[in-house]
Amino acid sequence: MLKAFILCTVVISLACVCVAVLSMQWRQIQMLRVELLNLEQQVKLVTGSRADGETCCHSAARCGVAEQRTIMHLVPVSTHSYDERDLTVLTWAVGRGYGAGLQLSGETITVVNNGTYFIYSQVLYKDTTWVMGHVITKRMNGAETKLMKCLKSMPSNVSLPLNSCYTAGAHFLESGSVIELSIPRKSADLILSAQATFLGIFSV
Repeated sequence: MLKAFILCTVVISLACVCVAVLSMQWRQIQMLRVELLNLEQQVKLVTGSRADGETCCHSAARCGVAEQRTIMHLVPVSTHSYDERDLTVLTWAVGRGYGAGLQLSGETITVVNNGTYFIYSQVLYKDTTWVMGHVITKRMNGAETKLMKCLKSMPSNVSLPLNSCYTAGAHFLESGSVIELSIPRKSADLILSAQATFLGIFSV
């Protein structure tokens, strides 16, 4: 009789333990299901999933697709002096570039697509004039706007009159804008090497 009572007690205890373990496992399964649902919602927010299962990318960066930028880096070919305007301009060639948003035409760049562009320029002067510099100008619908100016004092040693001037900045440019670099001095003496004198523009 005693053995039967002990056996019954052990069986009941084991059953209680099994029920407790199953209850804990069930709670863990429920928690995992909740976490899985949360993860699914986060994935839908990131990828922009639609109700019908079709996904779309709201951001190129999210989908791992790099947005191609329009870039044009120009190197000097020659200079031309306009005596009546007291001006020297440069003729350029494309040193490096891609994208269809910009077009080079000798002395000027024409913007094809609206947008914000970063413009940079450097000119190496070899001139005895005490101050040299250049201007980045935008022409649009007959109006002319000076976007940037760069001025540099030249060395007092006239036997080696070398100095460079660099300027850069971001500007919103409308489609059809014409960009030109000019030196407000006729017959300006410049160093026309790709490492010393250049003009560049790229979309940002």
